[in-house]
Amino acid sequence: MSLDTPVKGCLHTPVLRERGQREVFCGLTGIIWLHRKMQDAFFLVVGSRTCAHLLQSAAGVMIFAEPRFGTAILEEKDLAGLADAHEELEREVARLLSRRPDIRQLFLVGSCPSEVIKLDLGRTAERLNQRHAPHVRVYNYSGSGIETTFTQGEDACLAAMVPGLAETDAENLLVVGALPDVVEDQCLSLLHQMGVDQVQLLPARRAADAPKVGSRTRFILTQPFLADTAAALERRGAERIAAPFPFGEEGTTAWLNAVAHARGVHPERFEKVTAAPRARARRAVAAHAETLRGKSLFFFPDSQLEIPLARFLARECGMRPLEVGTPYLHRALMEPELALLPETALSEGQDVDLQLDRHAALAPDLTVCGLGLANPLEAAGHPTKWAIELVFTPVHFYEQAGDLAGLFSRPLRRRAILSGEVRP
Repeated sequence: MSLDTPVKGCLHTPVLRERGQREVFCGLTGIIWLHRKMQDAFFLVVGSRTCAHLLQSAAGVMIFAEPRFGTAILEEKDLAGLADAHEELEREVARLLSRRPDIRQLFLVGSCPSEVIKLDLGRTAERLNQRHAPHVRVYNYSGSGIETTFTQGEDACLAAMVPGLAETDAENLLVVGALPDVVEDQCLSLLHQMGVDQVQLLPARRAADAPKVGSRTRFILTQPFLADTAAALERRGAERIAAPFPFGEEGTTAWLNAVAHARGVHPERFEKVTAAPRARARRAVAAHAETLRGKSLFFFPDSQLEIPLARFLARECGMRPLEVGTPYLHRALMEPELALLPETALSEGQDVDLQLDRHAALAPDLTVCGLGLANPLEAAGHPTKWAIELVFTPVHFYEQAGDLAGLFSRPLRRRAILSGEVRP
């Protein structure tokens, strides 16, 4: 669909705000993709055995592997105040750093247990920085499920890094959000071909490549759940480039076009660089759109990806969003997306029982939801797509547009095959 296609968007659509029972993963889950991205970082969760089991299960790490995350487990004596948990934590950090000299960034990650007993991880990080700098930089942030949904763990992590970034007076572009390396390389290649130089990344793959920020820094988000990080960068004097998010051919083109406009790229050069990958993306999406076109869609709130994905599925795949729920709706970040999203019902927050009632009444062809709701809904005859898979799978930019559409077409094809409507 053309970027110029007229559409009655959702900029002025009333939003149903719900504050009831929630069904989401906690922010600790973000460690699973962040520890793979930052190659010399270590994430130390200060939490319970439940936190350790969650990370071990979500990451699928074998017991004899030594990943770049771990849990400092709070025992009964810590919870009862019979031991100084701060001293114990500092001792465990010293042991970790002596065993792993490759660590350059250490994140102390708060959890529900550590926050309930009010461990001051901020002060602990300050003391550890004084002791281990400059070899290791220590940060802290909260991944507690009390405060965060699972994608907000990344937001809290990146926001914690911003105050420590070096100052610069140079003009530079900062691309913000953790992307798989192959997707990041594609993004940088497109920007380079457009003539956009001085591009830096947050997070960088290694501490030595950490970006610099100043009043001449322009930044653009690749993920829609980075509101706190955006605010932290703006406090440092950086200016955000507003754009739709790079999902699908349309979103990617609009995202790149926003950068091109900000950096004075000539339209002819922009067209020359993007024409071929745009055509490939359209062909790849079209292969799945045949399955998706005309099908109805319901988003339960989970990842904050819901609005950009609904825009992609409606405008490029021909689906009909019946309700788009999101944990938080940050209007400043979502405005370009809301302008493009065809008119539909929007909800913010969650009240599971009420949303299940609306879902049952609407009976959509495809439901995007968390793992906790997927099995019951499948048992009731509703094809589902796990929302968490959309975060773990490479889905940004042109070359992944077909893969993104395929994540939604496969549940419908599977249901059709099982029901005998089509042959395998």
